[in-house]
Amino acid sequence: MIARWMGGIAVSALIWTYAASGATAGHYMFVWAGDSAGQAEDFLTVFDADPASPAYGTPVASVASGIKSQQAHHTEYWMPEDGFLFANDHMAGKTAIFDLRDPLHPKLHAAFGDLEGFSHPHSYLRLPNGHVLASFQVEGHMHHGADGSVMSMKEVGQSGGTHGGLVEIDEEGHAVRAASTEDRAHPDDLLMAYSLLPLPDLDRVVVTNSPMRGEDINGYTYQIFRLSDLKLLSTNAFDAPSGRYGEINPEEARRGPDGSVFVQTLGCGIERITDIAAAKPRSKLVYQFPGSNCGVPSIVSHYLIQTVPILYSMVVLDIAQPDHPKEVSRLKIDGMIEPHWTAYDPVTQRLAVTGYAEDKLFLLKFDPNSGALALDKDVDLTNRAWPHGWTGTAHAHGVVFSR
Repeated sequence: MIARWMGGIAVSALIWTYAASGATAGHYMFVWAGDSAGQAEDFLTVFDADPASPAYGTPVASVASGIKSQQAHHTEYWMPEDGFLFANDHMAGKTAIFDLRDPLHPKLHAAFGDLEGFSHPHSYLRLPNGHVLASFQVEGHMHHGADGSVMSMKEVGQSGGTHGGLVEIDEEGHAVRAASTEDRAHPDDLLMAYSLLPLPDLDRVVVTNSPMRGEDINGYTYQIFRLSDLKLLSTNAFDAPSGRYGEINPEEARRGPDGSVFVQTLGCGIERITDIAAAKPRSKLVYQFPGSNCGVPSIVSHYLIQTVPILYSMVVLDIAQPDHPKEVSRLKIDGMIEPHWTAYDPVTQRLAVTGYAEDKLFLLKFDPNSGALALDKDVDLTNRAWPHGWTGTAHAHGVVFSR
């Protein structure tokens, strides 16, 4: 598929409190969650995020999505300035767009499913023109079993690689342009776009390839697209040192303070990509955490904060020397909770952490000077009466803060 538009990019930081548009002043945390029993709808909840408030850590508003809960998954990582937040139920293959300009009165603004022949979006990053650039796992429709569950490529008889795509989307949920991750030089590689990172100053987009279903073949590549026309420039294997497994299933890409890109993998590795604008970019496995299933990291100043499920902990690396990260702190949150998502709030220096299928949310204090973490508050999501009228236990995933 050929890109059909020339445009620019931007990544803005966390949510503004929209005083100019008449929104109530305050500091908030926006939590995307689903019914743990899979019977009700996914919903977005607004929590009081002001540590000085008597209501700190409690829900003050919520709104249903119209999507029956299967797997409430990713929101945008940072809320954009326009106040319209994208959030998906990955298994359902549907995305809701919420109007959060008035945080105490959240609204469902729009929704979409497949776009431009691509299905099951995963991650959303903002462009300078305010649009979203999204990674889609599959070109074509995802196959479903008799019970409605998503089938792996192996289950549908596809033993080789498969691919997805990138789609630029406006705030109404309409596609603007699209491009495929297919690379005929890599016909047997899994090129299912997991996450992406636009780099407007380099006119590049970094895309990581990893499957959402454990039965699929593993991914181990990243791709470089030209941002201005979404032309695929290269498909590259991550650094894979002998005896290690840190390159397997690359996921979240984050830009470091030195301008290079750090990628967390499901193999709990940290890969660093350099020479991104060159004809031959390079990667290096610069750190290996124990275990697997490491999740969404945050980079704050020269610290990389990583969820490490096997340790039930958050681990903080100093990446001031980017090729030689060093652990500076760790915090075991709860011996039963496997942390997955992180979201940092620079206003209160708090870190929100959720699991993959957990009924708790944790708020941690983070010291950006030393890298130290401390538990601040845990939020119970079980058997609650939520503001939009539903009562039940929620599993939270994506979280972002207001500014």
